[in-house]
Amino acid sequence: MEKESRMHFVLVHGLSHGAWCWYQVATLLRSDGHKVTVPDLAASGINLKRLDEVQSVHDYFQPLMEIMASLNPDERVIVVGHSFAGIGVALAMEKYPEKILVAVFPTAVMPGLGGPPLAIIKEFFGRLDDPMDCQFTFDRGPENLPTSVTFGHKFMSSKVYQRCQRQDLTLATMLVRVGSLFEEDISAENMLTVENYGSVSRVYIVCKEDELMEEDLQNWIIKNNPTDEVKAIEGSDHMVMLSKPKELCACLLEIAGKYA
Repeated sequence: MEKESRMHFVLVHGLSHGAWCWYQVATLLRSDGHKVTVPDLAASGINLKRLDEVQSVHDYFQPLMEIMASLNPDERVIVVGHSFAGIGVALAMEKYPEKILVAVFPTAVMPGLGGPPLAIIKEFFGRLDDPMDCQFTFDRGPENLPTSVTFGHKFMSSKVYQRCQRQDLTLATMLVRVGSLFEEDISAENMLTVENYGSVSRVYIVCKEDELMEEDLQNWIIKNNPTDEVKAIEGSDHMVMLSKPKELCACLLEIAGKYA
């Protein structure tokens, strides 16, 4: 591949997960000659911080912001935020709009300009019919929303990883960590602006068989924050990077080629 055609992807994991969940997609993209950066967010993956040391959503996404700040002045990246990481991608778009070619939201929380990101979290929990063996704490969450979440094995196997290989579910049960939703921090109406966040191209990827963020919820998010483009991946559960890695990789390459 020509050096000029090499693109730089930044892949951001969702709540309680880590860089490890991107291993298949990162391998495929690198094999195709592209640069891939995959951070562990604070208190996630092998990041050494504990959750009680992460005081805000900005602290949580600081590893992503450090990557964005370290880019060369003329370098632009494709930022991909899965699930809860959509909020981090939105914050990166707001702070570094000139450094992002396109932001991609695969079955993700994609904030709009008309309301706080917390509105999507409230909608999600309003639709969650059975948390099964997940564990929640409620010590400071507003409006009776949980402060922290620990995924249970039954919940992951039936709602999150139901179309993944069994070994990926086993890996996840060994590596997921307790996660925080930082509701107080994402309740502000003015987190995002038209001038910055609104200036970056956005593409949403609908995952058709997602049992965690069901298709109706994904469509609700898109309706409330129309994007430049919507794509869909058939047969994918919530962990699209593991259940449909080749399809997701092809989708990312197509998007990157169009917006480069």
